Amino acid sequence: MNLYDRLSDLDIEISGYRLERRAVEVSSGFTRVTTTVALEGAGETGRGEDVGYEAADHDGYPRDLDLAGGVTLDQLSMRLDEQELFPRAPRREADRDYRRWAFESAALDLALSQAGTSLGGILELPYRPVRFVVSTRLEIGPWLAIDPDLEFKLDPTPDWTAERIRRAADSDRVRALDFKGYYEGTEVDAPADPVLYRAVAEAFPDAILEDPAWTDETRAALSGHEDRIAWDAPIHSVADLDRVPVPPRWLNVKPSRFGTLRRLCDTLDACEARGIACYGGGQFELGVGRSQIQALASLFFPDAPNDVAPAGYNDPEPRAGLPGSPLRPAERQRGLALGT
Repeated sequence: MNLYDRLSDLDIEISGYRLERRAVEVSSGFTRVTTTVALEGAGETGRGEDVGYEAADHDGYPRDLDLAGGVTLDQLSMRLDEQELFPRAPRREADRDYRRWAFESAALDLALSQAGTSLGGILELPYRPVRFVVSTRLEIGPWLAIDPDLEFKLDPTPDWTAERIRRAADSDRVRALDFKGYYEGTEVDAPADPVLYRAVAEAFPDAILEDPAWTDETRAALSGHEDRIAWDAPIHSVADLDRVPVPPRWLNVKPSRFGTLRRLCDTLDACEARGIACYGGGQFELGVGRSQIQALASLFFPDAPNDVAPAGYNDPEPRAGLPGSPLRPAERQRGLALGT
């Protein structure tokens, strides 16, 4: 039985929902905003986080969707198909998936809580310690001074000098590099730079190379490194696995990118069938979304270089006292989030 079939018939009783908005000043001119959907019913609350990056799109959030009643998870998903989740079109089409996932993950969390169990309990999978990497655009030296055992996922940018590449490579702690070649109109856009791609691929011969923009020049720069290429932003469904220019060897699994529980489950099933290695990814969650991606990593790919570090690692300044890798799950789990 595939993953979705094992979850789709879970019963859920919904009496209503409320919204919890969070905001953090990240840098000059940029405030990170997320909205948590809290579904309520039968004395339980299930939460899911909308990680859409446009702060303005979190304004005017729908508060009167027709969700109340007793249904299965699959029936609720079909009901969501008929709902308008945005009062006006979002700036980015991907935000539709992020909002849909907030409701679908909240529903799954609520269904599991009402059943008195966890995702691992339903799927009969154990929660295992979660290896994580720290994702940063800053120098890694200050972090290593605090914890020399940390591992990293870095974003190469055009201002990387040969000296900076050498310092990072000499640390032997970099496990993945994200070229962000499929972002447009964001604060992290990065142009296709075959010189940078080649330098990074050669300096980090064992690291995952994520989301390179694919041109004749970058293809030549990464020739011979195809088995290390990972995909992230272009993948929203199983069909997308066949659309990327290099067949996936690695996939960064961000559940919010898939929108629905069915698409996420189908993609995980397809990766297992095709031998595609997966690792977890985050999207600067401010609430429950972070512990939920940690739970998925714990169940499905605990030993991978998961970009699911505890939220404290997103702070602009490194600090001591944060949980180290691996994260160790609590003995008892409930709902969708990972208890540690």
